[in-house]
Amino acid sequence: MTTRRTVLRGAALLAGPALLVGCQGDLSPAFATWKQARKAVFELLFSPPKVQDNAWTLAQLLQHLAQSIEFSISGFPELKPAWFRSSVGAAAWALFNARGKMSHSLDEPIPGAPALDVERSLKFSVQRLLDAMDAFAAHKGPLAPHFAYGPLSREEYERAHLMHLANHWQQLGRAS
Repeated sequence: MTTRRTVLRGAALLAGPALLVGCQGDLSPAFATWKQARKAVFELLFSPPKVQDNAWTLAQLLQHLAQSIEFSISGFPELKPAWFRSSVGAAAWALFNARGKMSHSLDEPIPGAPALDVERSLKFSVQRLLDAMDAFAAHKGPLAPHFAYGPLSREEYERAHLMHLANHWQQLGRAS
């Protein structure tokens, strides 16, 4: 009886955010479209801010964002367990999608991803992120399941990437 009650409570908690999906919130104005996001990334070359509240350099932060986009095409090196992706992860995605805003640990690397290279230049890292964005925009094949959220459609992945960019932009002291 206790187990059943726990399962039912958990299901109710997970279903709540999913019910909000129909009323998707607006994305950050600076990241409302892929084109606007590319412009924001490119502009870092001319006025690079300092990353706040993170041990990562700006170049490392951009590498992290590039990895996320690259892995959505090639596959993430490690996935959360299937039960997590279909429950907790899916509920988190539903909530972020409904709000039009993501919030996550901003200093946590992608599980299994190669270390972020502190020696890479800002120019290299900006270009890598722009290249990843271009590759995603041009990609016509299937996309890999997200390591935490599970399968996402192309539109959902683009929205997730835009929210991910906007969430990290908060560390740059710029409008997000």
